[in-house]
Amino acid sequence: MTTLSTRDATLPAAYSQALEALSLGPLWTALHQLLPNERQTQAVAHCWRWRDLRPLLLEAARLVPIAQAERRVLVLENPGLKGKYAITATLYAGLQIILPREAAPSHHHTPAALRLIVEGRGAYTTVDGVKCAMEPGDLIITPPMRWHDHGHEGSEPVVWLDGLDIPLVRALEASWASQMQPARPPATETDSSQDEFTAAGLVPRRSRYEDTGYPQVRWPWAAARRALAAMAAAAPAAVPVVLRYVNPKTGASPLATMGSECRWLRPGEVTPTSRSTASAVYHVIEGRGESRVGDAALAWEAGDTFVAPPWHAVAHTNLAPSAPACLFQFNDEPVLQALGLWHEETL
Repeated sequence: MTTLSTRDATLPAAYSQALEALSLGPLWTALHQLLPNERQTQAVAHCWRWRDLRPLLLEAARLVPIAQAERRVLVLENPGLKGKYAITATLYAGLQIILPREAAPSHHHTPAALRLIVEGRGAYTTVDGVKCAMEPGDLIITPPMRWHDHGHEGSEPVVWLDGLDIPLVRALEASWASQMQPARPPATETDSSQDEFTAAGLVPRRSRYEDTGYPQVRWPWAAARRALAAMAAAAPAAVPVVLRYVNPKTGASPLATMGSECRWLRPGEVTPTSRSTASAVYHVIEGRGESRVGDAALAWEAGDTFVAPPWHAVAHTNLAPSAPACLFQFNDEPVLQALGLWHEETL
């Protein structure tokens, strides 16, 4: 963060020293830094390529035992936010890998988290005792202060994208995590997405799961992709095909600080250009294309992750002539909405 100017050179030195002695600062020297005339961010548009990251993740799995790492993650650090372990001013992102027969220990923490499965099968996340299978494209959330761990019963490495609100929670000086504990056997072998929330507009009259305020913690990609494909087949060509992940009982974002959505790009489709006060992290589930983020042109393909800082104009293009592309996104829109700071415009 840029250091603010707290001295007015036109004032007598003795006066400035008197202010500093009483922990006072003249607002007029820093007013336009605190309230600039244009929206500003130190974060920059950037793309992390899966073909570059995957070998490094596999090497990390070879070099660092899970018992040492606890969470074996390579953090996606925004080039404009060096040393902050953040992908935007409010969001954190990292790629986590787990190997067959490994178990990541259990803990809980104040930041909210989500997982978007990138590659591999056979792993699972347990959230408050509920076992959630991890298949490519699945979204799993771990709400604040919910016990969770990871295990692997398959035969191949599994990688997922972690998204958390750590920078935001740290800015509020509310970041905290429990001591790690050994992973616990799941209390149930299925999650609500498999037997209670399998059709839009239908919710169970009475759930068989504990009422935690988070009725659904996993959204299978197979279901989301079917819904996107059906919507794309029926919608006019000019209508964007975007679905939001929501709490099925309230229609609100499942997490109070982070929103998630998935977008279907038809072959050759170019989206309208828009910008908003939210920052967003995109992951390419399938397809290839290019996104214009501010002045940057970011080419992408399956497995890549890229970031759009706040108030950057964004437009997406599917470069494939005959196949769709699917983008997953998580963002800080819910917290901006709650604070009355959300604004969006089409350019």
